[in-house]
Amino acid sequence: MPTQHPDLDARTSGRFTIGGDLEVTRLGFGAMRITGPGIWEQPRDLDGAKQTLRRAVELGIDFIDTADSYGPFVSEDLIAEVLRPYKGLVIATKGGLTRHGPNIWRPVGRPEYLRQCVLMSLRRLGLERIDLWQLHRVDPKVPEEEQFGVIADMQREGLIRHVGLSEVSVETIQAAGKHFPVVSVQNRFNLVDRKSEDVLEHCQRENIGFIPWAPLDGGALAREGSALTEIAKDRGTGPGQVALAWMLRRSPVMLPIPGTGSPSHLEENVAGASLQLSDDEAARLDAQGAEAWKKASAR
Repeated sequence: MPTQHPDLDARTSGRFTIGGDLEVTRLGFGAMRITGPGIWEQPRDLDGAKQTLRRAVELGIDFIDTADSYGPFVSEDLIAEVLRPYKGLVIATKGGLTRHGPNIWRPVGRPEYLRQCVLMSLRRLGLERIDLWQLHRVDPKVPEEEQFGVIADMQREGLIRHVGLSEVSVETIQAAGKHFPVVSVQNRFNLVDRKSEDVLEHCQRENIGFIPWAPLDGGALAREGSALTEIAKDRGTGPGQVALAWMLRRSPVMLPIPGTGSPSHLEENVAGASLQLSDDEAARLDAQGAEAWKKASAR
């Protein structure tokens, strides 16, 4: 059993309403890491993965993000086994990527395949409707309007409640918006990866939930002597908690989903939900992170 920390509560991160009617705790859980190496097959520690899912709910997390390609299928199957019935939980999943081995991800956006993704996710998760289904990648080999069109059809049919996109530009969000309301965007974003700053700003203007993946990647800022490590030392906490606190402060539409298959690591992440950075600390982190991104993108 994981060590109990009754003072930990993800709900201190605040609340956000996805699509106007799905209110969730801003600090969610990304269920990619409850699979094996390379996000392939069963996790090495199956009991630990199951404990992590249970502990997430105990700690006040009510937004679980997964995908049919995690495993593939392993993450969805474990979520259904451990968390059904999903009382008070929003289970978001994704489709549109195929798997041919560890760390291999290939987009397929043919309408018939996307429909199959949704139908099979419904079956694995034991749902009649998916609250938030996200297109994992837009397939460059298939016209966008065909991909968006079948998603809109499935929403009208009641298979999907809300629709999100992943790794997209502002232009793609606007193009998809002609077919259905885009309520969430899942792009890579963290202290040292600012490629999606314009997308985040767009999401904030339109009240679209922004779900950053790889939120704890601090890059060079994780090294000794950086603002991240110095603030963590001053606060008596870890760099991961400080990075999460910065993410939550960065925008009210930010919904970080740090993932892990370890209950203890999960608890470390949740500790970042209640950490309040000062204006000076946030400014130092932001400046160093932006400078690190500038240098990296210039290479």
